[in-house]
Amino acid sequence: MQLLFGPDVTMAAQDPSYPAYVDTSVLVGQTQGYYPDTQQYGKIVYMKCLPENNFFPDLSKMPRTDTIFFCSPNNPTGATATRKQLEELVAFAKKNGSIIIYDSAYAIYMSDDHPKSIYEIPGAREVAIETSSFSKVAGFTGVRLGWTVVPAELRFQDGSPVIKDFNRVLCTTFNGASNISQAGGLACVSSEGLEAIHKMVGFYKENTRILKETFDSLGFETYGGQNAPYVWIRFPGSQSSWNIFDEILEKADIVTTPGRGFGPGGEGFIRASAFAHREDIIEATQRLKSLYGGKSN
Repeated sequence: MQLLFGPDVTMAAQDPSYPAYVDTSVLVGQTQGYYPDTQQYGKIVYMKCLPENNFFPDLSKMPRTDTIFFCSPNNPTGATATRKQLEELVAFAKKNGSIIIYDSAYAIYMSDDHPKSIYEIPGAREVAIETSSFSKVAGFTGVRLGWTVVPAELRFQDGSPVIKDFNRVLCTTFNGASNISQAGGLACVSSEGLEAIHKMVGFYKENTRILKETFDSLGFETYGGQNAPYVWIRFPGSQSSWNIFDEILEKADIVTTPGRGFGPGGEGFIRASAFAHREDIIEATQRLKSLYGGKSN
């Protein structure tokens, strides 16, 4: 996706967010140095999405950028943008001539009435690309299959259609998904496949509920857990997320993800994933209760 825009653009991304957004920006040369004191790359706008602002950036204080990477439901926080928030985002992009790259990989996990696609918002087809994946929809991680929607209405600032350049980049860098992947994708969208997918999603959502209730019972601040297969947990004090990760790994033999890996806004948090067998989730909750049950959080 970043090859479509090249090195001479500015980009914004949620903080915290899926690290590939920032990493690919670095790879194509869009950044300008790394600043250890802030743990940020130059030329990237980090849109703070924290509990204190309901996980949505204050767009009135945000500078213009050429691209805006936005994921809803968000990985890692599980936060879901409301219709009003997405309307604000689309209006902001229109005003500034920005292109939104909207990641809807977890939309199938949504159980409320928030928009599952950016294109539910009027005018979004003029400012947004939407991408998604079978990885989280149907467990295709490693198999690699997804889709991207580039509307005909979407134009670069010079008026040329984005879809034309997108097709050229795609055909130059990618020869298409394997026949095995495509056959699997077709099976997923059959009536039997969709039934199995919804059953699988329900299973992981129950895992998420179990994890969230466990951390809640131990006195931690938890977020997400409703519209995504992750729980976002804030730890008290000034502990680094890597130290928290180490403690849980060394004392309970449980692998979590340190929040700092998702950006500077993830410091002090960890992400717990529901992608596991039920018996492993239950065992993990017992170990967490043994580790933290006697502590005051």
